[in-house]
Amino acid sequence: MSQRPSKRALELHRRACEKGEAGYMDPDTGLFVMTSVYLRGQGECCGSGCRHCPYGKEEQIVAGRPDVPAWPWPAAGDSAGN
Repeated sequence: MSQRPSKRALELHRRACEKGEAGYMDPDTGLFVMTSVYLRGQGECCGSGCRHCPYGKEEQIVAGRPDVPAWPWPAAGDSAGN
């Protein structure tokens, strides 16, 4: 998904991350979306183009991740998150 998630989806993501949850139900698509917290716990980028991929660009390239935006939480350099 390359379109920016809705504000509601980003809020659900932030809350799920704060609770240490693996994911949340996207209110716009009805799909289960993995959180940055869960993805970070996997130890490396899987290369699938996850919406909230927390890994840096270099690691994403090595993993073969498609060139699509990601919205991790907290965002790089942002201690408050999205």
